[in-house]
Amino acid sequence: MKFIRKLFIALIILMIIVFSIIFLVGNSYYTRALKEKPLITRVEEITSKENFVKFEEMSSYYRNAVISIEDHRYYSHGPIDFIAIGRAIFTNIKRRAFREGGSTITQQVAKNVILSQERSWVRKIAEVFAAFDLEKNYSKREIFELYVNTSYFGDGYYGIYDASYGYYNKSPLDLSLDESSMLAGIPNAPSVYAPTVNPTLAKQRQYQVINSMLEYGYISKDEALSIK
Repeated sequence: MKFIRKLFIALIILMIIVFSIIFLVGNSYYTRALKEKPLITRVEEITSKENFVKFEEMSSYYRNAVISIEDHRYYSHGPIDFIAIGRAIFTNIKRRAFREGGSTITQQVAKNVILSQERSWVRKIAEVFAAFDLEKNYSKREIFELYVNTSYFGDGYYGIYDASYGYYNKSPLDLSLDESSMLAGIPNAPSVYAPTVNPTLAKQRQYQVINSMLEYGYISKDEALSIK
């Protein structure tokens, strides 16, 4: 029993040391990014652009489509959604492949605006620090605006303004359910889901968006069927 107790204590100490190192490395990564350019400066550069689209300047269909497919609990959780992370881990283990990431919209903004697209655990930890900083300084609506204005929609279109006019030649405010559900699905994998690249896969992704909107009560069954 004494050996087991000592082993247990040693494991706890080891875990504390490991998590402390991860914490320090991730925080250092985020701090360096802020030294290069402060958060407020990064945000102001985006929001001051001529074609920056505000929350109320988007179709409600589009806003709801994005929330349903990207982060359906967006307004009820903090910077990190531990339920989504747990579900993603379970799904990935079950399928023996990395299919879900569990990132919130805030985390994606942290990646797009503050950090980079680098795939590494250090960047992922730094993303957590950035997400908490974002939600401490900006509202959910403001963070949502940053997300859709910095996302890549394929075909050279960055931000919902360019994507809306580029694909449909209309304002984001005038997007229909059909158009909104198509655009909401693209940023997940623009090289795959852009309708100009692969219309079949783009339509399949759109169906996923429609199903999510139906599941979370944003549209009726008749509306979903009308698109399908």
